[in-house]
Amino acid sequence: MNEITPNMESYLYLHPSESSIVALVSPALDSNNYHSWSRSMITVLSAKNKVEFVNGNAPEPLKTDRMYGAWCRCNNMVVSWIVHSVSISIRQSILWMDKVEEIWSDLKSRYS
Repeated sequence: MNEITPNMESYLYLHPSESSIVALVSPALDSNNYHSWSRSMITVLSAKNKVEFVNGNAPEPLKTDRMYGAWCRCNNMVVSWIVHSVSISIRQSILWMDKVEEIWSDLKSRYS
């Protein structure tokens, strides 16, 4: 299976300068600021063309799909951005979740 590189317009495209160790928004999510935090995250993820991962419009492709590798890289990048944009106590509760949509849903149900 040959993987294809997504074009720059695709939500599966990652710019080479993207970093997985940055907090995208400040302040980090805590138990009191979910609504402003989620709004800020949506804005940034939309600017980075990755909001599809939180709104359910980026379903995981089959492992045999040529875009599976690109999807995994983008999902992992967004997971990392979220992990670095929440408080340490919240981070511990989501660290072992693998999919952005799962993390986003969990945070929304607990803090909204």
